[in-house]
Amino acid sequence: MRLRDLGITIGLGNPGIHNAITDVPGVRVGHHTLNVESGETSIHTGVTVIEPRAVAAHLEPCFAGIHVLNGNGDATGLEWIREAGLLTTPIAYTNTHSVGVVRDALVAAEREMAKLHTYWCMPVVLETYDGVLSDIWGQHVTAEHVQAALAAARSGPVQEGCVGGGTGMICHEFKGGIGTSSRVLSAEQGGWTVGALVQANYGVRGALRVAGYPVGGVLDDVPSPFEGAANVGEPGMGSIVITIATDAPLLPHQCTRLAQRASVGLARVGGGTEDSSGDIFIAFSVGNRGLPIANHGCPGEPTTALQMVNNDYISALFVAAADAVEEAILNAMLGASDLEGCGNRALALKPEQLLSAMRKVGWQPRMS
Repeated sequence: MRLRDLGITIGLGNPGIHNAITDVPGVRVGHHTLNVESGETSIHTGVTVIEPRAVAAHLEPCFAGIHVLNGNGDATGLEWIREAGLLTTPIAYTNTHSVGVVRDALVAAEREMAKLHTYWCMPVVLETYDGVLSDIWGQHVTAEHVQAALAAARSGPVQEGCVGGGTGMICHEFKGGIGTSSRVLSAEQGGWTVGALVQANYGVRGALRVAGYPVGGVLDDVPSPFEGAANVGEPGMGSIVITIATDAPLLPHQCTRLAQRASVGLARVGGGTEDSSGDIFIAFSVGNRGLPIANHGCPGEPTTALQMVNNDYISALFVAAADAVEEAILNAMLGASDLEGCGNRALALKPEQLLSAMRKVGWQPRMS
């Protein structure tokens, strides 16, 4: 079940056909999931990749921007985006201790794909911590798993919950993981699409809000994965990483502004205030075509004709981004299933639990 299947809507905008980041033309998502219980070893982890265009990213770069709300996390490839404003590789999500192997595997994949004399690449890899439910110290993600996620990348519906990089994640003390949502602007607003994909692994139960309703306190009777006998840390630890995509023709500084609005969606659900959370967001735009191919040693024309959204029209994109992020986080929770690992157990947020809690705090379905 997804949030809208329950009659709960976020904002006033309309989602795309799949209500996913893949509603943005050309964007594709692929997962590879590892679920192994063997003796004393629990492996619940994986890789998720986001391809910004249907062609290889190094052959047609995108403008992009970065925002870090809280830096208790790790990532690769962000400094070049800050400097040049260009995204030239896929984006990958994984667990904290697998950033290096995923980055190296993406470099190898770029080397195999490159038809031109590409000098180097700096892949974007983002992480959150899955060590409560998975043997994170075992570093079980391999290059083959990254290749499998790349091979699985597709447009259309996106699998959510306990998949890919989100397999072992926890959100508001429920099972978390991968979630996505989108918004399509009206013709008067520009007609563009904004999509978000999150890997949600943050938050305390009591802070959880759904469509503005404080349901976390009502759900406090549900056992928390942090109540186990093992030393697993404390509620709220973890991180969230977010990618926002759009076909609106944004320049790099406008992509940065769009990435900042992920903070609004996160705050509405009840996150963004923990020192122990790495909250790192990236936004990219596929709205400008023909940007110079990076690092191929063959200088082209000295200038490139560009389009940009006028600031008078950019607020609607900000609203869409915040709403899509908010809904994507809740879809991640509803798309998950109960998971046990490393002696701990994270329970999924069940649809009937959420609806009961919403009614107790005064929610009523919106009349159509």
